Amino acid sequence: MESRRIAVEDREWTVRIGGPSSRHTVLLLPDAGDPVDVYDRVCERLHTSDLRTIVIEALDDLDREGVHAILDELGVPWANLAGVGAGADLAWQLGARGFGRFIGLVVAGRAHPAAPGTDGAAPDPSCPPVELPTTVIGTKRLPRAAAEASARHVFGEFRVTQVDVDHVAAEAGQELATEIVLRSGLW
Repeated sequence: MESRRIAVEDREWTVRIGGPSSRHTVLLLPDAGDPVDVYDRVCERLHTSDLRTIVIEALDDLDREGVHAILDELGVPWANLAGVGAGADLAWQLGARGFGRFIGLVVAGRAHPAAPGTDGAAPDPSCPPVELPTTVIGTKRLPRAAAEASARHVFGEFRVTQVDVDHVAAEAGQELATEIVLRSGLW
């Protein structure tokens, strides 16, 4: 995969771009502290499915405006969005506030920020609903019932799947890739 450094004002991020030249692009957001190659096996599978991938190596100082600037710099008008852990938190925020920029959402290990967690509290009750076809992957850290609580905050086709691992990208990359391919297909 090609590695590229993208600067936006006084901030910069490294992104890894790979796959065939395609109008179907998947933006992958890692969990905090993930190694830069955490999505490599997932990307191999996505490339086989004719999907172009953009992997942001680290979430350091990344916000919605930064993600939009990165996509603009790369000439990507719209993308499918996938995130794990902290990357899923950002993906929810992007999906809720980026109508028209993202066409599908796959999140692992995190429920919608306005959905009550296992402790009954919502991390961000003010987060708007997502108007995208969405897949939530439940994990050991996100029980199925908590994942399903996101349904009332998704105005689009909604699906929940469950894998019994802590980190989907590192331990169940094939399941993550399958869910991304299913969500990104314009059937």
